[in-house]
Amino acid sequence: MMFNSTPAECLPCGTALAATWDVDLIRRSGELQAEEALAKGVSVILGPTTNMQRSPLGGRGFESFSEDPVLAGCMSAAVISGIQSKGVAATLKHFVCNDQEHERMSQDSLVSERALREIYTLPFQIAQLQAAPWAYMASYNRVNGTHISESYDLLQGIIRDEWGFDGLIMSDWRGTYSTAKALKAGLDLEMPGPTLMRGSLINHALVCGKLTLDDIDISVRRILAFINKVQPLRIPSNASEMTIDTTETSQRLREIVAASIVLLKNENSVLPFRKDKSIAIIGPNAKIAAYSGGGSASLHPYYAVTPFDGISAQAQEEVLHAIGFPPARHDKA
Repeated sequence: MMFNSTPAECLPCGTALAATWDVDLIRRSGELQAEEALAKGVSVILGPTTNMQRSPLGGRGFESFSEDPVLAGCMSAAVISGIQSKGVAATLKHFVCNDQEHERMSQDSLVSERALREIYTLPFQIAQLQAAPWAYMASYNRVNGTHISESYDLLQGIIRDEWGFDGLIMSDWRGTYSTAKALKAGLDLEMPGPTLMRGSLINHALVCGKLTLDDIDISVRRILAFINKVQPLRIPSNASEMTIDTTETSQRLREIVAASIVLLKNENSVLPFRKDKSIAIIGPNAKIAAYSGGGSASLHPYYAVTPFDGISAQAQEEVLHAIGFPPARHDKA
């Protein structure tokens, strides 16, 4: 699914960024994201994704940094610092325990207090303390029976009271499941609009006594403060989307990509290839530029080079290609 057809810089995914172990470089990647956002007329970036990679089957695991909470937190902080240095807001997401693919929008994560603190909330805490994001996104799932967007203990208790966050907390897309309970828990903004659980339902909750004007005023002030933070960018609502494909941009991207590549030891002298040997590339993605995992993280890059084309351009002899065993084949032999 492509949300946007305007070409943009295609940075390495979160997992690759974390493989650099280079905080300064990752901060510069955040600056690049902010520059792209400004070129697209955007003042808020819905990232970084800071969930734990608990399973390789997680459909959005590639967006996250690591299975290690400390590394994930430090990388998130670096990205946030880079983004917000340009006046663009970063949104730390998806808080919290939204780490599996099966029923990711409705599952209930049953987790002990120790695991919650030492694994799942720790990367968010590190990012909060080191970079102070301007916004959080509450995830779809439940934790120990309660939706995150309705959890006073997690949103107000941990994020605000313990960590000192005073900014905006928004829901994931259609991830608001109540009116009064979510607002009282600290969920300021239902996304996207037009809302389903706010609007006239807020008025109804006021009349019924489930909400007070003070409850509403607290969230309104946080929303207005958030708007004021990005207001200096002066981006009009009808801003056109532009591209910033320059030589300098390409050089910075190449630097980040090169640092993210993990090399194997050449112990058996496989490289350099002997000239009298042929080269074969095996796999369905050899001739496909698989530069994105899809969904919310998908985009149209400025350019793309397939592995086959890249190797062929450097090889002196013909490069062979075979599909190999189809990865999605389920029929019995």
